Amino acid sequence: MDHYVPKDQVTTLLDHGLFTSAQLLGGFLVSSSTGNSEASPQLKAESLHTYKQALLHLKTILKPTATTSRSSLSASNRSSSPSSFNNSAINENEVKFRIASSYCALNENRAALIEMEGIPSKAKTLQMSLMMGKLYRYTRHTRAAAACYKECLRQCPYIIEAIIALAELGLPAKDIISLFPQTPSRSARAPFDHLESSRWLQHYVEAQCCIASNDYKGGLELFSELLQRFPNNIHILLEMAKVEAIIGKIDEAIMNFEKVRSIDPYVVAYMDEYALLLKTKSDQSKLNKLVHDLLNIDPTRPEVFVALSVLWERKDDRGALSYAEKSIRIDERHVPGYIVKGNLLLSMNRPDAAAIAFRGAQDLRADLRSYQGLVRSYLALSKIKEALHAAREAMKAMPQSAKALKLVGDVHASSTTGREKAKKFYESALRLEPGYLGAALALAELHVMEGRNGDAVSLLERYLKDWADDSLHVKLAQVFAATNMLQDALLHYQAALRINPQNEAAKKGLERLEKQMKGVDPDAPEEDEENDVEDVDGDVEENELL
Repeated sequence: MDHYVPKDQVTTLLDHGLFTSAQLLGGFLVSSSTGNSEASPQLKAESLHTYKQALLHLKTILKPTATTSRSSLSASNRSSSPSSFNNSAINENEVKFRIASSYCALNENRAALIEMEGIPSKAKTLQMSLMMGKLYRYTRHTRAAAACYKECLRQCPYIIEAIIALAELGLPAKDIISLFPQTPSRSARAPFDHLESSRWLQHYVEAQCCIASNDYKGGLELFSELLQRFPNNIHILLEMAKVEAIIGKIDEAIMNFEKVRSIDPYVVAYMDEYALLLKTKSDQSKLNKLVHDLLNIDPTRPEVFVALSVLWERKDDRGALSYAEKSIRIDERHVPGYIVKGNLLLSMNRPDAAAIAFRGAQDLRADLRSYQGLVRSYLALSKIKEALHAAREAMKAMPQSAKALKLVGDVHASSTTGREKAKKFYESALRLEPGYLGAALALAELHVMEGRNGDAVSLLERYLKDWADDSLHVKLAQVFAATNMLQDALLHYQAALRINPQNEAAKKGLERLEKQMKGVDPDAPEEDEENDVEDVDGDVEENELL
């Protein structure tokens, strides 16, 4: 019985105008594996109707312009006779709320907040409290924001948006769960209604708190458990795919994104994250189809422009950059927009501007990719101290992350004197996560720099059994080319291009290798070799970032 999803709560959320939460809770109701005792096909159909109703409301929320609202406000004041006084007070608060909603739609959050603060706290509905929370958060009044979200959950524990927001604001899971309404009972801390049957909601809170505190592994485990109780739940599948993408479990993430698209082809949320993964896999035809579908579903969403940016990157950096910037203009809190913008600026050799974009992402939600981007930007600017600071911050935020350890290693590896330290960090990363290819490639690179080519080869060959990865073959090919084992180098370049025909480093390496094999080597090969190795490193880094 611990999958219990109270159907009446979905209706309550709809009645309060909390359409996003109603839609999310409806998703749990529809996907529950056993769930409610009366979970007949008819109930599922009814639930689905409620769920669709929420979606419909989401699309058609009235957004009057600020000016018309103002005039209707003054009209309602003029017409108010003493007898209708109470009525007009209600209208006035409602109108203020409408005006605030309009300002929100225009990204004018401070103006919206001023309107909302004019509503007496006794008159605030759940919908108003939720909006206040968002506005305080957007304007960086985090304590006030947390207070609003807490108030929402005290009235109704199923406001999923408030749970996610409090987790992201750093509230521990037990504090969030303790807000849920208590039912009168003799015990000191009585459970809220259906506590036993709603254990899933507590697990959900714990999962969101894990993710918010960068404990990706813990969060994924909790989400996997929830998925067994709510098979095919789109929200959980998306949350899992997003985390898998961040920690580099690319195949698993792609599988989950594709599952979501097969259940509901109209989903736009997180589809830009999916686009980034398709680019990593160089799957151009799927990427084309995805962007085409998204443009048909809703061309006003920031995710669509991030996906467009990813698609355009191969054709035209400047065009791709303008799409990324458009996604941020649509929603200045859309993290992937900043990440994609930062990576584009890095590839355009504008590390100063890239650092600003990554810091923008970090201000909103510090995840692994913003740290990786900052470190790469600072290294490109030769700001070693700043790079080290950012990498150490990542390590502090994610003590269990091999990728954060590798980041500190990357900073040390950038200077000749730091190589020994770098080696230790790479080795620690591999102890923590033996299958982490990025750390293995970086360690092999160090071996080559220090002239230990044999060590590099034996390290990389251990990974060949489990990894069909083009960057792994490229790195091996480079080491073999450097040790004059040209035939082996050739085989690995060819293997890399079979896996990914678009791998630039493999193409360049193969061209040079063919010259070497003919005995023609016009350019000074040492210098050339070095540049190429760095080139691949850039490629590997970018793959990890995305």
